Amino acid sequence: MGKRREIIIVSNRGPVTYQRGPEQVREAKRGGGGLVTALGGLALHHDVTWIASAMSDVDREIAEESHGRAVEERLENGADYRLRLLAHEPSAYDQYYNVVANPTLWFTQHCLWDLVREPDSERSGLVEAWRNGYAPINAAFAEAALEELSRRPEAIVFFNDYHLYLAPRLVRTRAPGAALLHFVHIPWPQLNCWRVLPEEITVAIHDGLLANDVVGFHTTRWRSNFIQSAQSVAGAKRISGKAAVSHAGTTTCLSARGISIDPDELAALVEDPRVQEHERRIIETRPEFLVVRVDRTDPSKNIVRGFRAFELFLEQHPELQGRVTMLSCLDPSRLNIPEYENYLEAIQREAQRVNERFQQQGWTAIDLQIEDDVHQSIAAYKQYDVLFVNAISDGLNLVAKEAPLANERDGVLILSENTGAHEELGPFSLAIDPFDVRAQALAIYEALTMRADVRKRWIEDIRAWVSEHDLAWWINGLLHDLDDCRARRGEPGDPSAKAKTGA
Repeated sequence: MGKRREIIIVSNRGPVTYQRGPEQVREAKRGGGGLVTALGGLALHHDVTWIASAMSDVDREIAEESHGRAVEERLENGADYRLRLLAHEPSAYDQYYNVVANPTLWFTQHCLWDLVREPDSERSGLVEAWRNGYAPINAAFAEAALEELSRRPEAIVFFNDYHLYLAPRLVRTRAPGAALLHFVHIPWPQLNCWRVLPEEITVAIHDGLLANDVVGFHTTRWRSNFIQSAQSVAGAKRISGKAAVSHAGTTTCLSARGISIDPDELAALVEDPRVQEHERRIIETRPEFLVVRVDRTDPSKNIVRGFRAFELFLEQHPELQGRVTMLSCLDPSRLNIPEYENYLEAIQREAQRVNERFQQQGWTAIDLQIEDDVHQSIAAYKQYDVLFVNAISDGLNLVAKEAPLANERDGVLILSENTGAHEELGPFSLAIDPFDVRAQALAIYEALTMRADVRKRWIEDIRAWVSEHDLAWWINGLLHDLDDCRARRGEPGDPSAKAKTGA
């Protein structure tokens, strides 16, 4: 991991959420999402202060008791770190999270809008939510980061994702020499997708990101899209011969590194007794073949269209009816947002319709499991013959990297070309257009009938790639990119040199 560094991680969600256990004793429960796993590894090798939102009532108690100071904590991996929780004003946080971040920025960056009807900025109160929610919450994060920087001026400030686009500019203005890194974990779409938002918002998003030394994306595709939109929206200038742009006296280097997993952590999870119990159930009930999908119930995951593809596959191959099931392990997501609640209902209706159409004694076409159960998902990883990933758009998709490492059946990966993972794993998978149901049905059949030697070679190639390009590779790469970018400041052709010298 190289030399030990001071790192201030800034993200909406933290690594733990506090709750009351037996006898009202406070307990720390690991936070959800892949971000916690990805960033938790930093604390093993660096001195980490983590700034995050207080999510529970007990979180808010701790935030008030600590008077804005970080508290000492320990991750499941044994790493010590400092956690600073921000107790936001509830109505501001609701506007920040439930109006601006989700669904607006999420839908925009995944190009999910039904443009005939949405987005309607006036009806949704988007601009008001931006000014009264998103901007103040970002200001609170920036203020906390600046306070931590005052104690640790050499620290790297590591912003994460679409919740915090404004914070870097606020920090840069008051700490011009600070080392700022921002990783965008979701897709960066083409310019036309940004045009749906009010200009005030789009310009501020780009200006905020361009205050960083380095902005990281999962793929060269997302990076190229950002360069285009930064030039068009913010007037940034492309630096010839480099993956970098200049804006407002700052040179921003642009990194393309797909986030990854910790193979050792996954291997330990595979052996968990709870995983083995789920696997026993799957083995006892599975038919000859198993198509597996593991997703959140998010519209971007394209689950309904995937069920229709599986329906068409069964229709085209009646000889396989009763011999293959699609096991769908789905984590209910953001159900307080109407678009997500409606999509979950559509998922349930579609699965029921397909199952009723192909009803057979002792066989269910789509085995729909809707619950947040990582152990069930890992058990499904072990047993798939086909892993089905047909996302409309996905920053990366860690399932495509995790599942092959756990699989015991030389399973074949079907992978949407609109996932970030496709840039890395495309040569070892069946690529699909996420909008082409017929092509997806064909891919399912091709995967199930693929020669054994090809199946084995492909999954071994995925394992080799992911093992080499693991989580440590991702973290080290980003830190290297940051050091390299800051070291190159002042080179001929770098506009930031003139800005710093006053030339």
